[in-house]
Amino acid sequence: MSINELLIGFWTLFYKEVLRFWKVAFQTVAAPVLTAMLYLMIFGHVLEDHVRVHGIGYTSFLIPGLVMMQVLQNAFANSSSSLIQAKITGSIVFVLLPPIPYGAFFAAYVLAALLRGLMVGVGVLLATVVFVDLQVAAPLWIFTFAFLSGALFGALGMVAGIWVEKFDQLAAFQNFLIMPLTMLSGVFYSIHSLPPFWRGLSHYNPVFYMIDGFRYGFFGVSDVAPELSLAVVAGCLLAVAAITLGLLRQGWKLRN
Repeated sequence: MSINELLIGFWTLFYKEVLRFWKVAFQTVAAPVLTAMLYLMIFGHVLEDHVRVHGIGYTSFLIPGLVMMQVLQNAFANSSSSLIQAKITGSIVFVLLPPIPYGAFFAAYVLAALLRGLMVGVGVLLATVVFVDLQVAAPLWIFTFAFLSGALFGALGMVAGIWVEKFDQLAAFQNFLIMPLTMLSGVFYSIHSLPPFWRGLSHYNPVFYMIDGFRYGFFGVSDVAPELSLAVVAGCLLAVAAITLGLLRQGWKLRN
């Protein structure tokens, strides 16, 4: 396959995936932004005058966590729901029949999922500027963690979409894995406020490093060194990408 044919295949699949969520943007983009705003108004209003973290007001501290949480959850939802829907309806055959290499297949799904996650994240960020004057200490760290973390959850969504066979299995995957990982990652608190046991346990949650590194880009302070967070996130992305590409090569639960 020539480079031109490879790019055509990638672009067509990528465009299909983007169009899929954009046609219902009110549900896939606007609704998550509203959800994040509700979190912010409730928790920010209740705790702003009572909690400061690293010398930062609670509402300011909360915003990066909410942004990253929405990036992760929506990136995962996009790729996972697309694959399971295609498998159930039988339309997956039209994606698998063209001679699109596994790498291009993977890149198209992950980048579309990342795009949806970033669009929701930017929407949350823009909507929150009316509440607080948010500082930006290291924009490159913000972009790096948003990109790597969104891609990681887009790839994880592909694993879930390949593995599950029914929507209730996907819901279980989201409710018992994705939701606990994100909610217990430091979105709403600093791990230094936890008892020693739970603080230590938090270091085994990869989402904690995504949140902490992303937050560092705004305030220049973090619970662990941002270099460590970057290494953990990059390592997890490489591992999940390798697993996903392996499943695609085997055609497990896709071609049989």
